[in-house]
Amino acid sequence: MHFKLIIALVQDEKTDKVMAAAREAGATGATVIKDARGEGLKEAKTFFGLTLETQRDVILFLVEEHLSRPILETIAEVGEFECRPGTGIAIQLDVEDAVGVSHQIQSLTRVVEEEI
Repeated sequence: MHFKLIIALVQDEKTDKVMAAAREAGATGATVIKDARGEGLKEAKTFFGLTLETQRDVILFLVEEHLSRPILETIAEVGEFECRPGTGIAIQLDVEDAVGVSHQIQSLTRVVEEEI
C-alpha cells in the first residue's frame, strides 16, 4: 500500500471543519500543528507595528494514494482556498515509506478495493 502526505495550511477557525470533511472523504486521521504564520504575494498589513494577520494551522494527513486526490479537493473546497487569496493552501507529496500505520492498512484495504 502506498501513501501520500497532504499538508494543509488552514485558517485556524476552519481547522475543525477541514478535518471533519477530510475524514468524511476518507482520511483516517491527522496531526495539527497550531499557530503557524506565513506570507503570500502581499506582505501582511501592520497597525502601529502590530501585524494584522490571522493564525494558521498546519494539518498533516497521511492518506492512501487512491484516496488522496478526493481528500485534497475536499480540503480545498471546505477551506475555501480558491475563493480569495490568503485563505490557505494544500499540497500532497509522495511518501516513500511509513511505519506505525499497519493498523490502518487493514481497514484501508477494504475501502480502496471498493473505490477501484
